[in-house]
Amino acid sequence: MKLRGLYAVTPEGGDVERKVRLALEGGIALLQYRNKTKNEGEARAIVGLAREFGVPVIINDDVELALELGADGAHLGRDDGELSAARKRLRGKLLGASCYNDLALARAAVQAGADYVAFGSVFPSPTKPQAVRAPLGLFREAKPLGIPLVAIGGITLDNAPQLIAAGADLLAVLSDLFEARDIRQRARDYGKLFA
Repeated sequence: MKLRGLYAVTPEGGDVERKVRLALEGGIALLQYRNKTKNEGEARAIVGLAREFGVPVIINDDVELALELGADGAHLGRDDGELSAARKRLRGKLLGASCYNDLALARAAVQAGADYVAFGSVFPSPTKPQAVRAPLGLFREAKPLGIPLVAIGGITLDNAPQLIAAGADLLAVLSDLFEARDIRQRARDYGKLFA
């Protein structure tokens, strides 16, 4: 599975399924279901939608839910459990790890079996304004890890090219995608950056 392109992160609130369908129609590479209230019915619907389009879907913060729904994997932050334990449970599935601005954390994640690592916030983020900032140079430093690198936080179509140039393989985007007037077209425009 080639992990490269737009990594859509679901928004909170209503109308999620419609918005996700538009993003899928626009050609996203990967989808992360993120909902702090753990709406299982919504999660199941999102996994089904992603299946229709052949797009892998990752469940944020919850290995159990990922397994229960038959999702393609899980993404864990530093407070979401041990990566090596998650790796054992997620046999044959994707495991992503948030590494913030810390290359040592990324190396440890790779050792524990992560399939990709995420750095960010790369820019000021409207959804996580207090997040630590990850410098662009971190992507160059992390390239030798040999796994896909995800940039997250405050990404827009305007600043995305510098992230790809710095070495990001996937751009995890929430606000700039799902708050766009035309979600489908915005997803296509991100896809063109990787062409």
